[in-house]
Amino acid sequence: MGSLQIPNKSAATGTRTRTGSDVLPQSGMCVVCLDGCPGYCEIGLSSMRGPETIYPIPFGKSTSSGTKDYPVDYSHFNITGTVASHHEKEYEQFTNVNVETRLGRDKGLKLKFPLICTGLGSTQIAKNHFADLGAGSAICGTGIVIGENVVGMDETSTFNSDKKVTECKELERRFKSFKDNQKDGYGFIAIQANPEDWRLGVLEYSMNTLGSDAVELKWGQGAKNIGGEVKIFNLEKAILLKKRGYIVIPDPEDPTIQEAFKSGAVEGFERHTRVKAISEYLPKAIDDFGKQVEHLRNAGAKYVFLKTGAYRPSDLARAIKFCSIFKLDVLTIDGAGGGTGMSPWRMMNEWGVPTVYIAAMTYNYCKRLADRGEYVPDIILAGGLTAEDHIYKSFALAAPFVKAVGMSRSTICATMVGNTNGIAIKEGKIPKPASEHGDTLDKIFYYSSKVKEEFGEVTPGALGMYSYYEKMKMGLKQLMAGSRRFNLNEITRDDIFSLTREAADVSGINYIMDWENETSERILDA
Repeated sequence: MGSLQIPNKSAATGTRTRTGSDVLPQSGMCVVCLDGCPGYCEIGLSSMRGPETIYPIPFGKSTSSGTKDYPVDYSHFNITGTVASHHEKEYEQFTNVNVETRLGRDKGLKLKFPLICTGLGSTQIAKNHFADLGAGSAICGTGIVIGENVVGMDETSTFNSDKKVTECKELERRFKSFKDNQKDGYGFIAIQANPEDWRLGVLEYSMNTLGSDAVELKWGQGAKNIGGEVKIFNLEKAILLKKRGYIVIPDPEDPTIQEAFKSGAVEGFERHTRVKAISEYLPKAIDDFGKQVEHLRNAGAKYVFLKTGAYRPSDLARAIKFCSIFKLDVLTIDGAGGGTGMSPWRMMNEWGVPTVYIAAMTYNYCKRLADRGEYVPDIILAGGLTAEDHIYKSFALAAPFVKAVGMSRSTICATMVGNTNGIAIKEGKIPKPASEHGDTLDKIFYYSSKVKEEFGEVTPGALGMYSYYEKMKMGLKQLMAGSRRFNLNEITRDDIFSLTREAADVSGINYIMDWENETSERILDA
């Protein structure tokens, strides 16, 4: 395995080595570490800024993802094509492929395209762009999940005597961005809860006041186990968050820290949530989980989801089994290698089960339950996915259990680019590559006229998201037609093959040189 992630230097942390590529592979240190170097590398920066060096920069203005090159990833599989099919009619063109999907026990959540923008919480990036992301999801007919800590982070949130939320303007704004643009009942907006949200009554407020279509329990803090997620550059807000029960580092109420903040030595504060654990004693864990689900259903939840991260195999087994016992509608599984960039940089690269591996485990565990006649929830698979072939391969790797795919970071990227070019068009300072296509919104954005006709005026950010999703939609239809699959539920594990024996060993997907040997021999001997 050739790792692209070299320790001690990265664009994500703004660090480099003095000797360039001439470094020790394991440590990432310069071959000659020189007395007198001002500290270009991560070690050097850490000697000045300590824990600030843990996270990607500029924090809150960027999204980051790990660069580790795993032994097996999606590129180690190819999609099959065939000329033989039960679809024999000549008019069956790729444009006739149906890429709609439905989620939930009653299949009542309908999507025009099997994509979910998962878990956009209280980060600055999510706050800045959620109006576009919500509207974009609505006009695309896809799903979007509001992430953790939005209520707790909003200074204007109000609470009753039981410390349960009664109003949150930021949460209201996010729901409105989707609900105001939803058409023909396609798509959904859900909300996720960590221990702090649960404590503040966020799910009940979202269901009963704001009209959340679904609620999602969350296992773990942040997609990468312990995401810092938010930095605070205002002392008063840091103190407020501590009073609301969050963990704030360093302590904003410490007089020494306050002086260090005023002098500039401490530039900001990290806001963390509690790291809650599930009981290792299985009967207790099942009982506790069941009480949470029962509480939500009694509070009015029509659809209940669970989201879990790239934890150890036994945790994945817990998630699938618990969802089976209590018949949750959806389980979202987030593999290592993805993320929206708010977790520690080393954690992004060195922690968790990569997506291909966790997809293989998901298939094995779900099949074990299904073979016994037990209920299996609809699976959403996520983790560093960005393209239409990733969607196809996700469905195939864990067929027939995967019903949709999660893509957050790439969705945010499309929205940010749309916004950036929208501003540039207004200012008349259009950069390449946008300027190569024209100088107006209608010329630069391929779908501008279509969206305007169907949905009215939308922001450039929402238009960017729509354009990106439409590209993937057409690409997925072409890939499916090439395999003679005209509905998503027709995709099977036999519709991809492994390019390496290691990929075959990890996934159970046939290695190309061993694949269809018997079928081919029967044809040759016919």
